[in-house]
Amino acid sequence: MPLLGDAWNSSVESSRPPCSGYLAGIRGPEGRKDLSRVTQQPNRGTKRPRDDEEEELKMRRRQAGPRDRGRYREEEMTVVEEADDDKKRLLQIIDREGEEEEEEEEPLDESSVKKMILTFEKRSYKNQELRIKFPDNPEKFMESELDLNDIIQEMHVVATMPDLYHLLVELNAVQSLLGLLGHDNTDVSIAVVDLLQELTDIDTLHESEEGAEVLIDALAKMPFDANKLYCSEVLAILLQDNDENRELLGELDGIDVLLQQLSVFKRHNPSTAEEQEMMENLFDSLCSCLMLSSNRERFLKGEGLQLMNLMLREKKISRSSALKVLDHAMIGPEGTDNCHKFVDILGLRTIFPLFMKSPRKIKKVGTTEKEHEEHVCSILASLLRNLRGQQRTRLLNKFTENDSEKVDRLMELHFKYLDAMQVADKKIEGEKHDMVRRGEIIDNDTEDEFYLRRLDAGLFVLQHICYIMAEICNANVPQIRQRVHQILNMRGSSIKIVRHIIKVVLKLHHCYLEGLFTQTTGPLSSEWGLHSCISNKSLCAMATAAALPGPHSDKH
Repeated sequence: MPLLGDAWNSSVESSRPPCSGYLAGIRGPEGRKDLSRVTQQPNRGTKRPRDDEEEELKMRRRQAGPRDRGRYREEEMTVVEEADDDKKRLLQIIDREGEEEEEEEEPLDESSVKKMILTFEKRSYKNQELRIKFPDNPEKFMESELDLNDIIQEMHVVATMPDLYHLLVELNAVQSLLGLLGHDNTDVSIAVVDLLQELTDIDTLHESEEGAEVLIDALAKMPFDANKLYCSEVLAILLQDNDENRELLGELDGIDVLLQQLSVFKRHNPSTAEEQEMMENLFDSLCSCLMLSSNRERFLKGEGLQLMNLMLREKKISRSSALKVLDHAMIGPEGTDNCHKFVDILGLRTIFPLFMKSPRKIKKVGTTEKEHEEHVCSILASLLRNLRGQQRTRLLNKFTENDSEKVDRLMELHFKYLDAMQVADKKIEGEKHDMVRRGEIIDNDTEDEFYLRRLDAGLFVLQHICYIMAEICNANVPQIRQRVHQILNMRGSSIKIVRHIIKVVLKLHHCYLEGLFTQTTGPLSSEWGLHSCISNKSLCAMATAAALPGPHSDKH
């Protein structure tokens, strides 16, 4: 029997197919298992996924009889065939991905960019929708954010074709990208920053000036957010009373940046109260910078006058602030170049309609009628002070047009603010009388407070008006001078009042030169008379006007 069993086993062993894998390595020379060699096998690391099944199969074979071993070998071959099938499927997947990559590497053209932008918009919208729907379940929207990040990375290829940048603007992709800067997932925000940085690379922009201009203009119209409001507030505070910060901002091309940000409001009103507040902060920052003469030169070179002039013509909310900026740009001797440029760009056609008719109520803006007239009169006073030659003649001719209607308007404003001053003076005198009756002392601080109240009541505007009257009456234009005296006679007024106000201005200017008010701050230092906008030549003209008797001086 033993011989018969050995013979049968030999025949079975000879009919087996050769073993593969680790099974071939554990068999002895006679085809039987050599367990001693199993124990000597080196450690091959982590087992493959099917190792558990193979170990179980080996244990069952050890316990099985000779007849069952053939069946186990067939199972082993099935396992090997399944492994080969898995390899084939993996190879097919790899080949398919390779074909997709080859398809993606097709030449970049307009249609492919449009398709890419459309995919980006869809994924961005889907991510936003899922975040809103499942705010507390990141697993629901995480896959969409991965897809969104992938398409943002793919859009880097657009940087190689700056001629197609216009598609980003036309399809609103720029606005969508800017909106993702505040995404809750910082990885998405960083991806957008990297993309924008590559799109705006200097070398890339130089390849297509047209594409660069379109992209930069779109980026300048960045949607309003709370960060821009906060930055504008901080900037306005830093520039409020610090010449070093003003100079530093000018050296960093800050004037151009402010003008660029404000240009958005040339033809469009702010959409929210917060955006309007940001606009006003930027205007205030620009006015603070213009206190330095060097920044006025930068403002002139940056075509700031042209922008402000356009804002005045467009009649948007920004018009009142633009008027304030022009006032700061042209005041004083440092504003001479800006005054000449303002006439060159036909600014007289813009400023005189505002002088002839003040807006009764400026919508959504806290600017009053008095503030509007104050800035307009201050601009005209600066023009009369700084203009020379033919440009000054053009300005004076404006007062003779249409039967001297602008002189009539000037006199109308004169009486308006003169009446307001008389009311304020009467009230102040009553308060002084009450203080004396109570035994209170009227010291210098009290007088300063009363003077500020008079300035606020209209004295500051009245001083500008009287200065304009003095300039045009001493311009050797008989028509203007006669008209002024004619209106004074009709209203029963006197030239003495004008002379008195001018003498007050001269006295305040003399006190300022003596340094009495050099340490003042706040409204007192900025509105103490007209010393900041009156030159010595203009003072001589005012002194001449104050001493020069008018027609029929005995009666008036």
